[in-house]
Amino acid sequence: MKFCDKDGGLLVPDKSGNKKLICINCGKKYPLAKEKVILKEEIKNKERVEVVDSDVEINPKIDIECPNCGHGKAFFWSLQTRAADEGETSFYKCTKCNHKWRKYD
Repeated sequence: MKFCDKDGGLLVPDKSGNKKLICINCGKKYPLAKEKVILKEEIKNKERVEVVDSDVEINPKIDIECPNCGHGKAFFWSLQTRAADEGETSFYKCTKCNHKWRKYD
């Protein structure tokens, strides 16, 4: 990556096709350097990513009773599922039976 010496903006290829780089902030143009510049990178070989253990839980555990089995521990996370001026929705997943439930705050 190259940056503008005037304001530090990112230099991108000029779309007019005149083989120059242009600053995205101020529009200052720079000639392409003599070294090879990759304007577009193509991915030829798509590699597959193997998930080793999809059962690994990264959410924190809290003390709350599961409504399904009565166990006292569950994983916890929250999301904004409604309008921004309303409270978050809390989600829970029992560590014993994997039952999921939610609570509107």
